[in-house]
Amino acid sequence: MSRPAFVLVRPQMGENIGAAARAMLNFGLDRMRVVGPRDGWPNERAVALASGAGRVLDAAMVTETTAEAVADAQWVLATTARDRDLTKPIYTPEAAMTEARDRIAAGQRVAVLFGPERAGLENDDIATANAIVSVPTNPDFASLNLAQCVLLTGYEWRRVTTGAAGAETRMAGTDWANAAEIAALGDHFEERLGQAGFFFPEAKAPAMKRHLRNLWSRMPLTRADVQTFHGMMRQMVRWKERG
Repeated sequence: MSRPAFVLVRPQMGENIGAAARAMLNFGLDRMRVVGPRDGWPNERAVALASGAGRVLDAAMVTETTAEAVADAQWVLATTARDRDLTKPIYTPEAAMTEARDRIAAGQRVAVLFGPERAGLENDDIATANAIVSVPTNPDFASLNLAQCVLLTGYEWRRVTTGAAGAETRMAGTDWANAAEIAALGDHFEERLGQAGFFFPEAKAPAMKRHLRNLWSRMPLTRADVQTFHGMMRQMVRWKERG
């Protein structure tokens, strides 16, 4: 099992099961287990809300008890926002999924428990888990919707297993401008602005030119950007000459 199993314990609404399935598949997770669904199984409302993720529901394991659902797992996590009278390690979702990744890579099976909508997991369910996952929510309004909690946990799984960059720039048919191209742009503007009398008074001209060069070097310009600025300046000169 190269991915954790997400176990929905006694879910009350088919819509939330379906939304959870969709959230799971969004992040490459397809091992759903459902414990004692209130409205039986299969559930038409779950299928309707799955919106293309029906295969997660089709392959779902349905059990009567939480113990059955996690019987094959070596490490079990329980998601809960409430204080519990149980001594267990508590992880953030990011830390939990990082640990889950490492354990799965080492050959272990991992399961994550999600409680019913009304009150979350009961202590008897949590007692079967090795650790708790707690989302740092607003303490005055800590409860998450079932599908929201599944989506958040799935997102963290995807993030820690794919090495997604925190930020990146996708080049749209161009490359970054090199120093020579940026210098040529500076030359063009300096020449045309000089002809227009921009560098005045003369005593301030060297500092003004230096500031302009610094402006170009500080900007993350692409080759397309540079060509656009050249074109703008050429068109402004043509317009002035026509006048």
